[in-house]
Amino acid sequence: MGRIYGDSPIMPSSAVAQLGDFCFFAGEPSREMLLNEAIFHDREFMILVPQTREWADLMEACYGSKAFRVTRYAIQKEPGGFNRELLQGIVDGLPHGYQLQMMDEPLFWRCREIPWCRDWVAQYDSYAHYQRYGLGAVILKDGVPVSGASSYSSYRGGIEVEIDTREDYRRRGLACVCGAKLILECLKRGWDPSWDAQNLWSVALAEKLGYHVDHEYAAYEVKIPIQKPTPGRFPGIPLSAYSLRG
Repeated sequence: MGRIYGDSPIMPSSAVAQLGDFCFFAGEPSREMLLNEAIFHDREFMILVPQTREWADLMEACYGSKAFRVTRYAIQKEPGGFNRELLQGIVDGLPHGYQLQMMDEPLFWRCREIPWCRDWVAQYDSYAHYQRYGLGAVILKDGVPVSGASSYSSYRGGIEVEIDTREDYRRRGLACVCGAKLILECLKRGWDPSWDAQNLWSVALAEKLGYHVDHEYAAYEVKIPIQKPTPGRFPGIPLSAYSLRG
């Protein structure tokens, strides 16, 4: 899933991997690479992740006040390390009046139209794509999605977990329930439910489910590009041809 851009199709010195709202930069820092509009795909918001201090300095120089520096938290992978009984107990604790179900096709298309939970399915071209490579658990209240844990993206042998709860239903333990359910379903399939925490609240939730923090890292949230260079300078190379193949 996603695309890679480089300053040369044969032997690039600078490159960026772009997936959804995330861009990961590596190689020789390049101002032209950072400002190339093709990377943004008409998006108004991106999260830029530098691999070195030099990349971070260049991001600040290129975007100035439009780049907001944030701290994110890389979470350790836990192959075989989850307590299934603990997770099942969390699932069984779903409060009365709510319904927990796995993502199906009607729910998939419905979530694509709801802004706050669109990231559960937004990176998948179709339900068939999601059904093959993705996975999600959604909590409904009176038939309406109010919380869920789903695959933001997929890779060979695992998914990147995305958890969201509608603002008026937060602090009721719903995110924990659907997160536990998603992990259990991943374990049944032999998939790795990879977690990257946006903030300390996400860290606390991850730890409650059995994860452990690895390290923190810097990223830059950018609202809009400050200029629009000529598109097409860095041709995109689709990754899906091999990144999603079993």
